[in-house]
Amino acid sequence: MTKAWRRHFAGLHLAALVLWALVACAGSAWLASARLAQLHAAFETDARIVHRLLSQRVVQHDAVMSTLALLQPPAAMGGDAAAQAAPLPRLPSVYPQILSVLQRPADGAWPAALQTPLAAAEAASRRSGHPEMALPDLPAGRFYLVLGSTPASHALQIDLRTTVPQDEWPMDMAASPVRVTLEHGGAVFVVQPGRLADGLGWSYEFHKLLAAASQPLDVVARRKVGLAELPWLAMLGWCALTAALWAGAVAWWRQRVARQRAEELLRLGQVARLNTLGELAAGMAHELNQPLTALLSSTQAAQRLLADEPPDLATAQTAMSRAVEQARRATAVVGRLRRLVERPDLAGQAQSLPPAVAVQDVLHLLEPEMAQRGVAPTVAVAPDLPAVLAEPVALQQIVHNLLMNALQALDQVPQPERRLALRLWMPDAAHVALSVRDHGPGVPPEARAHLFEPFYTTRTGGLGLGLTLCESLAQAMGASLVLAPQPSSASERGAEFVLTLPAAPTTANPQPAPVQPPPSMP
Repeated sequence: MTKAWRRHFAGLHLAALVLWALVACAGSAWLASARLAQLHAAFETDARIVHRLLSQRVVQHDAVMSTLALLQPPAAMGGDAAAQAAPLPRLPSVYPQILSVLQRPADGAWPAALQTPLAAAEAASRRSGHPEMALPDLPAGRFYLVLGSTPASHALQIDLRTTVPQDEWPMDMAASPVRVTLEHGGAVFVVQPGRLADGLGWSYEFHKLLAAASQPLDVVARRKVGLAELPWLAMLGWCALTAALWAGAVAWWRQRVARQRAEELLRLGQVARLNTLGELAAGMAHELNQPLTALLSSTQAAQRLLADEPPDLATAQTAMSRAVEQARRATAVVGRLRRLVERPDLAGQAQSLPPAVAVQDVLHLLEPEMAQRGVAPTVAVAPDLPAVLAEPVALQQIVHNLLMNALQALDQVPQPERRLALRLWMPDAAHVALSVRDHGPGVPPEARAHLFEPFYTTRTGGLGLGLTLCESLAQAMGASLVLAPQPSSASERGAEFVLTLPAAPTTANPQPAPVQPPPSMP
């Protein structure tokens, strides 16, 4: 395989690999994103449910405070203080989150230990018109709720732990990864411990005040999604699926390339067999025509001589007449055979072709042959090389035969010494030359003059028609094929063939002219 084809296929494989990596990464990212979106949506839903449940409970505290204020008879009615306080101890049995109930009559005071903070909260309650928090101890989960009213003010001691509705809670408090807290003034009460993963991950957070102005507690929910929670199995499955599809696509592409190569080689083989048959028939016609002509002349002379003999030689005369007739018939048959296999004028079928592309196409077809022999050809193309006038199939067959001859010559040298060089350049303004040079044993001096003769071969088992066919095809389309002179240096062994093609003109077709071979390449 040439370096250009290696780069071509390496580029295709790299592009396919990059495409697979992009598809695999995009699919995995989509799966991970969908999982994260699902976890975030579940987190938001649970956090909002938690906020609603806790808000319902703290709003209930305000309702209890308002009820206590309404149940107390006014001072003007002269109610008994003991009778007024009678329903208060029963509240904790009805509302477990209420630990104790305190009442301060109009002429009384709060307990001494709680006097200052409760009095301050009572004054704030009278200003705001709703209960106020006092003595918040969030780490312990307790605080007082004070409502200033007339004739008596009330205070409830609230236990946050029993405020949490366990039966309606949307998460498993022991196993859920979501951490839920109530925060106020920098203090924190842990409603649900959760578990926040360490290391890399994605963090979700929810903040919202409870729906009660009297208890400005901030509901905070936190969730951290670690890498272990990503859908690794699904992502790996997607990567495996895309890798299988990529491998299948690469295998399909290779089979397609191999099939196209086999079809092209089959087509070239069929054309080569037909052309070889034509050369063989033409050679046979040439070889048979001379003896048949001599036979005809001799038979005619014998007929005249026999005609002068005594009459008893009439039978011989008749036989010789029949021989003359058969000889003429054989000559006619050979003539018809030669006319049948006469090659058409390829010059009339010439097209404008880029020579470098034609060479690369043939190198691609012979890629398995070169890989089997360990041959890595080099191709040198002159810059700004014009197109050539050639018949596509004939040009492919010539290049194919020259390369096959070079590979067969390289079979005779050790593999580390096998080198094959191709070069395209312009020897003059009207022609483009292609040089095919191998580093094999070369052509013996005594064979160089006979190399293009029909049936002459230096290879065991060869027909001796390959180079003859190449020369005939080249001449038929207005080109020339020559064997370059033997290199002068002993280290530069091998054989070099030069195919000279007419460059494609803009106005008229140029006349082909033999050119000198290119400088020898090691």
